[in-house]
Amino acid sequence: MVFTLEHHDPETYRRKARMISFAMAGQLIIFGLLFSMLLTSTFGSSLWLNALGVLLGLLATSALFAVLRERPWMTEVRYVWQLKHHLSQVSGYLSQLRKAVEESNRTALDLLTFYHQGMAQLAELNGRTTDDDAERLAEKMQVKIKREELELPPQVESIDTHDLQAFKRG
Repeated sequence: MVFTLEHHDPETYRRKARMISFAMAGQLIIFGLLFSMLLTSTFGSSLWLNALGVLLGLLATSALFAVLRERPWMTEVRYVWQLKHHLSQVSGYLSQLRKAVEESNRTALDLLTFYHQGMAQLAELNGRTTDDDAERLAEKMQVKIKREELELPPQVESIDTHDLQAFKRG
């Protein structure tokens, strides 16, 4: 699956993420209370029925959210979920990618460059500073130098996560 890095305004993303989080929490509370009240009024009061009501509320909220996630106003939030998913996939192969970078493997260089760019973008969107330690900065520099040696562009616009299959997961 090809994933392309996009630019999104951090303030817009954070505002929408907060709004959606509050709306989903409110829906969960309302659905949970509604299902709990319906179950306890029908079958009598019980801790298990209340817990079942909350579980049904969670399922109803999840179903509603699944329907709404493709809406245009969810673009930024959906993009960040996808970015996190792809970064998580790449992070599972980091040790193998690092070894392949030492061998000047172009695919590994692209994937590791994407990983660093994605982590920086995620930090920016969330309004945090990147927690670059000395080891990560050294790795970024190593990747940058290798890319320059191979005359590759300094940035990667997109990756294909199927490229990860070439690296043995450890």
